[in-house]
Amino acid sequence: MECEECAYFGYDEEIDEYYCSVNLDEDDMARFLSHKHKRCPYFKDGDEYRIVRGQM
Repeated sequence: MECEECAYFGYDEEIDEYYCSVNLDEDDMARFLSHKHKRCPYFKDGDEYRIVRGQM
C-alpha cells in the first residue's frame, strides 16, 4: 500500500509538505517506529468511489 493512496495522507500548504495524519500517542509511535512492517497497520483506503465502481 502506498501512502499516496491512504486516507490519512495529507498536505500542509503552510510548510509545503505531505504528512501522515494518524493520531498516535507516545506508546503507539514507539511501537510503530521499532518494528519493520511490510505494510502500514494504519492504512485506510482513501478511494471514496471504490465501492461504487464495484456496483457498476
